[in-house]
Amino acid sequence: MQNLTETAAEPRAGRREWAGLAVLALPTLLVAVDINALFLALPRLSVDLGASAVQQLWIIDIYGFMVAALVITMGGLGDRIGRRRLLLTGAAAFGVASVAAAYATGPGMLIAARTLLGVAGATLMPSTLALITNMFRDARQRGTAIAIWATCQFAGAALGPVVGGLLLEHFWWGSVFLLAVPVIVVLLVAGTLLLPEFRAPDAGRMDLVSVVLSMLAILPVVWGIKELAASSVSAGPLAPLAAIVVGLAFGAVFVRRQLTLDDPLLNLRLFAQRPLTLILTTLVLAGVSMAGTGLLVTQYLQSVLGYTAAQSALWFAPMGLGVALGTTLTPAITRRLAPRTAIMGGLVLSAAGAALLTQAGAGLPVVITAITVLALGTGPLFALGTGIVVGSVPPERAGSAASLAESGNFLGGTLGLALLGTVGAAIYHHAVPAHLPGEARETVAGAAAVAGRLAPEQAAELLRASHAAFVSGLDAIGLVGAALFVLAALLTSLLPRANAA
Repeated sequence: MQNLTETAAEPRAGRREWAGLAVLALPTLLVAVDINALFLALPRLSVDLGASAVQQLWIIDIYGFMVAALVITMGGLGDRIGRRRLLLTGAAAFGVASVAAAYATGPGMLIAARTLLGVAGATLMPSTLALITNMFRDARQRGTAIAIWATCQFAGAALGPVVGGLLLEHFWWGSVFLLAVPVIVVLLVAGTLLLPEFRAPDAGRMDLVSVVLSMLAILPVVWGIKELAASSVSAGPLAPLAAIVVGLAFGAVFVRRQLTLDDPLLNLRLFAQRPLTLILTTLVLAGVSMAGTGLLVTQYLQSVLGYTAAQSALWFAPMGLGVALGTTLTPAITRRLAPRTAIMGGLVLSAAGAALLTQAGAGLPVVITAITVLALGTGPLFALGTGIVVGSVPPERAGSAASLAESGNFLGGTLGLALLGTVGAAIYHHAVPAHLPGEARETVAGAAAVAGRLAPEQAAELLRASHAAFVSGLDAIGLVGAALFVLAALLTSLLPRANAA
């Protein structure tokens, strides 16, 4: 009876708030589509701009680096200056940077535009999620709103390559960036009319030393992990490891400073709340499994089955759509099940999907079914877990909590690419026959390059051996992913009943 009274005491959102949610869905969908569409445009823009291999990597990576480095800062900044102000300012910057990227005349200009896009992108996600938390005070309505928000995020990720492919079929590569402009215009006009402003009334000045320390902590770690994921198993990755150590050292200084400040950039005492810590850990574990699985499956589609990038994007779309469907169904599920039970059940389903991936040798239908089931099960976690994180703090601190949720997702994805990518590469290296040339023993793509220089019979034998070795690595990743999802489900079972009912 107490829960019903507390729920009734909270003001319920009306038509204005739901219309505002539709506005907030725009940047979420936009960022997801924009990021994924770029991968298909990269080959064409690299030729037109004369981008080297290193410049291509920076074109892709600089956006993620800037988002990772600034998302915590932007969450705290929104608490201080206002979430709507930060969102609309970031959206305007995103639109300007998109135009600059579309009409870039050289690799340097495009990298600079992508850098600005990353800075602007870091403002969008925490501001959006914090505003949803402020606008929807009723717990059930907030859960539905966050589920819709998450659905847009993952649907955009799945549709990005498809939209990019259609644009590139009819227009030049810059069209994938210009896609953002009309969306930004609608967001700026409608956001000004429909979105309320929220800020922390007692927020102090932002500690610029903490901002610098957070960047010095995050950037080297993210760079090091990505480099480890990209390097071969036999290489000596001293520089990436050194970067990670340096980043962790700055991270220790950052943590110490936050614990001594009256108004820290990131309130680390939030981690004393068990629900928040458990959910953030679960989000990281799910992110590791999903990113690692996604990396291996996309390589399987292109390097083993021989699909083009566009064809692979279509076959891989069920993973993003599976998460979107899972988040969409979550509000209906929680009418019958407690949130804790819904999250646990979904994670068990994801574990089953990952386990099915151990049968990758059976062919494409099994692999697509596995990633779809895996993704579907994560829906309740992303919909409800995010709500638990932002609901664990007072509304005036929602921006900081939202940045924690986004950081957890990003950290999980980055670790997944590095750790599970390395595991898959190591298994391939040891499973491929020792008599094969060195290049063929490093990657399945290297084996394909070697096969192109051999006689047909030898090439066929080499490809069979390398493909079998790669599938054995994919099987192992499925097993690891299943174990991670089971661990995540066990952690969720430790949530207090107050968060489970």
